[in-house]
Parts: sequence; structure tokens; C-alpha cells
Amino acid sequence: MSGEDRIGGDVVVETLRALGAETVFGLPGQHALGLFEALRRAPDLAVIGARVENNLAFAADGHARARLDADPSGPVPVTPMIVSTGPGALLTLASLQEAKASSVPVLGISSQIPVAGLGGGRHGYLHELPDQQASFRGVVKSVHTVRTASQIPTALREAWESAATAPYGPVWVEIPQDVLLEPVSLPPITSAAAAPPAKAPLPELVAAAAELLAAAENPVILAGGGAVRSGAREPLRTLAEALRAPVLSTFGGKGAFAWDHPLSGQSWAEDWHSTELLAGSDVLLVLGSGLGELSSNYREFAPRGRMIQVEADAGKIESNYAALGIHADVGATLEALLPLVPAREPDGRAEAAVAELLKKVRARLDAQPLDRERQVLADVRAAVPEGTPSFWDMTILGYWAWSAWNADGAPIHTSQGAGGLGYGFPGALGAAATGRRALAVSGDGGAMYGIAELATAVQHGLDVTWLIVDDGGYGILREYLTGAFGQSTATELARPDFVALAESFGVAAKLSSVDTVGADLAEALRTPGPNVVVLPALLRMFAPTHLDRTES
Repeated sequence: MSGEDRIGGDVVVETLRALGAETVFGLPGQHALGLFEALRRAPDLAVIGARVENNLAFAADGHARARLDADPSGPVPVTPMIVSTGPGALLTLASLQEAKASSVPVLGISSQIPVAGLGGGRHGYLHELPDQQASFRGVVKSVHTVRTASQIPTALREAWESAATAPYGPVWVEIPQDVLLEPVSLPPITSAAAAPPAKAPLPELVAAAAELLAAAENPVILAGGGAVRSGAREPLRTLAEALRAPVLSTFGGKGAFAWDHPLSGQSWAEDWHSTELLAGSDVLLVLGSGLGELSSNYREFAPRGRMIQVEADAGKIESNYAALGIHADVGATLEALLPLVPAREPDGRAEAAVAELLKKVRARLDAQPLDRERQVLADVRAAVPEGTPSFWDMTILGYWAWSAWNADGAPIHTSQGAGGLGYGFPGALGAAATGRRALAVSGDGGAMYGIAELATAVQHGLDVTWLIVDDGGYGILREYLTGAFGQSTATELARPDFVALAESFGVAAKLSSVDTVGADLAEALRTPGPNVVVLPALLRMFAPTHLDRTES
């Protein structure tokens, strides 16, 4: 393409390719025409669409997570997403909130009204917002506004580096309509390489942490999402075995430590016995967690010993509990700790503590009428082939999966970071765009948020299996309201025949049952293309954790 033929949109696409993008998630709009014309001219850059912008952003999130699963030690998989101005941009906010809470590197790019309307200039443009940037500042890591074509490469490179710097997260770039459409004389962009800075720990703090751990009589490790994002599985195993320390994980930290390892206390974060094991340690090493509401068992966690907190997000360090705070990447910190922590002779105490913890968890569940729920989740897990990622909505079976899902060989991704509905199916679509089969799990309420994306799955031929658990409404909210007030309001929902609806999109669908869901799901996961399994079932949550205090 000659220099005279190129427009601002081409500079955007050239820069994205130079930065390493291979797939872009995009939904056109009037102000973004220059971007989509440029995408048409770049056949080596795959474009995945969606029917609604919030689902597009969820799909970009799922794509980034699946690429992190596949290669946690490789380049940070920043995933671009392109939308139009105003309403289109605003619809991505809830999805970007999830990406921010779960540290997912999404690069959001939107068009803007013409330059003349920015900063209090002319008014009356279609889709105009008085200050579009302001809508995003509290949601994403950084916001970048371009006013000329020559600013595009630098703005995109800075945004990419921001997204790829630990803690990862979404960023936002907005480019005016006229800048995207105007001819440019810039040479083609081929070398806009990003170099996100490493978050190395301070040696003095590593030495202090090593001294505390070496002297600990009862050390315990809590692995959070930062341990997963940094690809720290191997150094975490090595350190845990050297310390003879039990390892528990937060819901976001599932997969950081082998589920069936003798030192694995798994991830029953809402269980009082697990909370007590953490609180009773004399030194607790927290890796990549801010110990927020869920990870602290709804603020009931009260540590009685010392705490070391390794966290890439400086704002989370000591924000909830006093600790020796180390502002650094978890993987780099563990590698620095390993030579300084002497290995202990195994004496069986840690393994016995873990076995006793898991025995208490099982006894707690055995005392409740939950056989159906436990069997359904076990059947779903058994149906998932090795390496298949799953994406879960805020549904009762998903709440079970937070605690009980074995993520070894089957990575799990949920929307529990921000807690919004509608994540499961579009997140799985984004993962499937990497070329892998993906599983989505939703309730009937959450499924309705993304039902239009069945058309997207068909259009792009994506290998996605969608399990819809139909309990007639917002099941978890029904339980919350009934538990608090004895009755529920606005939780019962009219819903479609999901099998017939899926088939109307040309998607194969099957009505399953509690007894056959494992076999039905396994068959669906072996079948190319998109498909749906509908499970009519009223599932229940386990009892609130505070009821267990008297048992500990």
C-alpha cells in the first residue's frame, strides 16, 4: 500500500501487528469506520466479532486468559478489542471491570468524536460524551487519548506496556473519527515493540522474608491469582516442599499448586476450617492476593502470626492486613527466595494437617443433603478433556466450582473478580478463538445475557460447548433472599426453550438430566463446532461458613 493510500486506521493496525497482535475482537460503529477499513486491508490479522459490546469485551478477556493458560512464561498476551464511540464504548465497562479485578491484559480501543469536539469544543456530535475518558479512568489501568495520527504508535505502545505490566489489566485508547479517516504520510509502522518493566523484588525484603520463613515452625502458603498469572507453579511447588508448608489457594489461584499434592489444602476458601488453618500459622506467605472479601472468608479471617504478602499491585499491599509487603511479581520473588530458604526434613506434620483439613471439609459437606450437587460437579469435571479451559458464570454450579473444581489440566476462569453476570459464554468464545475447544457454564438467568452470541459462534465456527443449568431463575439470588428474608422477589424468570432456541441458530443442542449430564457433556465436548447442553436442575449451595465455627 502506498503512503498516499494509507489512513489513520492503517497506522493503528500496523502498530498492533508490530506489537504482536494476531487476533482483534471488533464491533463496527459509525465513528470507527477507519479502523475497520484498515482491518479489511490486513488479512493476516484475524477479526472476531460479537453481537453486543459487553460480550465482545468478555470474549477478549477469555482469549487473553486462554493464551496465558497455554504459555504463562511467554510474552504477555495483550488482546486488542475495538469498538465505537459513546454507547458502544460504555457497554464494555462492566466487562472491563472484570478484566481489571482479575488482572487480564485487554487493550480496548475506541473511536471518538472529531478532534474539534474534544475538550469542550464543538458540541452536538452523534454518540458524544462530555468526557468519555472519565467513564473509564476508574475501571481500567490507564487511559490514552490520541489527537493526531503521529501520536498513534506511541499511545498504543504505552497502552500495551501498561496492560502487560504486572499486575496485568485492561487499558483504554481513544482515537477521534477524523484522525482515523484522514490520509497519513507516516512511513509504515513495523517496529513498535513493547517492553513492560519487570517487577523484581527488593533484595532486602526477600532476605527478611526468607528469615521469617526459615524460622517458622508452622508456615502456610496462600496462592492467589498473581501466582497463576506469573506462571509460578514450579517454584511454588519447590518452596512448599522445602518448607514442608501446606498450600491453599484462593478461587483465583486455582491451578497454581497441584490439587492432589500431599501438601495441597485445595481451595475451600469459604470453609471455616480452611480459614483457621491459614489464621493459625506462625508465618503465612500470601502470593498474589489482596486478601479481599472472598479470599478472607468475608472478612472473618484473623491471622494470629506474621504475614508476608507478595503482590504486584502496590495498592493491595497491607490494604486489609498488616504484613511484610513485597511489591513484586510472584514468580520472580519465589525464584529469589528459593536459594535463601533451607530445605527441611519431612516429618509428616504438614501432610497430616492437610489430610485433617480435607477430612473436616468432607465431613461438613457429608452432613448436608448435597449429594446431587457434588455428583453433578464431579460428572462435569470428569467430562472435560485434558487442556480444556472452562468459563463460568455467576451461577450455583459455578459457586461450587470456585471451591471444588480440580483445575489441574482443566483451567477454570470465572467472573468472581467483579461478580457480573454474562461472562461464561462470551469468555469461552474468546478462548475458542485461540484454536482450542472451550466449555462455558451458565445458569438460565446468566445465559440470557449472551444468547445472541450463538450467532457469533456459528459465524466464526468456534468450538464451544455451553452447559446451561436451568433452575427457573436467578438461583443464587433466590437462596440469598430466602435465607435473609424467608422469601425471594424478582428472581423467578420466564425463559425460552433453550434447546429449540439454540437449534434456531443452527447450533446442535441436547436436553440432559442429572443422571446423564456427564455422558452428554463428554459427547458434546468431542463434537466439532458450537453446541449446547441444557440441564434442568434445582441445585443448592452448601451452608454458610459461619455455621461451622463450633466444629473447629
